[in-house]
Amino acid sequence: MQVKFFLFATHYSCMTQAEFEHIAQELRPSMWKVGMDFFGSADDAEDVAQEALVQLWEYAEKLDATRNIGGLAIRIAKHCCIDMQRKRHTNVVELTSTHERAMNMDLSPHERMEQAEASSLLQTLIERLNPRERELFEMRQIEGLSNNEIAQQTGIPKASIEVMVSRARKKLFEELKKQMKI
Repeated sequence: MQVKFFLFATHYSCMTQAEFEHIAQELRPSMWKVGMDFFGSADDAEDVAQEALVQLWEYAEKLDATRNIGGLAIRIAKHCCIDMQRKRHTNVVELTSTHERAMNMDLSPHERMEQAEASSLLQTLIERLNPRERELFEMRQIEGLSNNEIAQQTGIPKASIEVMVSRARKKLFEELKKQMKI
């Protein structure tokens, strides 16, 4: 007995630019919310929404305008958040490493090892801060921005920045004391 297999091609109509623009207007607020929930910053949320829409547009020729693409849009936005966070972490590590190399010139190998361990622990603790605290702490402590500059960039009142950065420092200090058994 001979068995025949038939392949049925499913025809999808590609999404037009006009259809994409219409759908993008509907999806943008959801993508923005994903970014806001992840980072706690309207600027970052806007970056997430924009990047996610760019990536979604790259898939537009493969998408069918009649299908619900909301789930895909949200998934792309989440991936954008993760990518942005990874890039920030890499930048922070690079800034910290450059600073550490300059500071380590006169240290013994043992002192350098202890300093590297402490720095690694501090970086881990910084990553555990909530996204808003981490963002403000890094802007103030690592990038060296003033509270006024941070307020201008984030739209957060200066007094709130002072409180959040202070709270982040206190959390880090308390956790360092626990971890290092001081």
